[in-house]
Amino acid sequence: MRSLKNYTVVLRPDSNGTFVTYVPAIVGCHAWGSTPEEAQAELFHVFEMIWDEYQEVGQERPEDVDVSVSHAC
Repeated sequence: MRSLKNYTVVLRPDSNGTFVTYVPAIVGCHAWGSTPEEAQAELFHVFEMIWDEYQEVGQERPEDVDVSVSHAC
């Protein structure tokens, strides 16, 4: 069974002073919070809800994806 620790997680500050975190490999697996820790805690809950939905329909969780960071020129 995969857990959130098996996935790449992106955490970034947002323009409104909050923090956004998401799992690129899982559509809809994203959360935000006032602090990085709050955003990560919320992401854990979202991940668990999505896992429950996957189990209900017999769907496997996707494999992780490679993420690269680039800066616009």
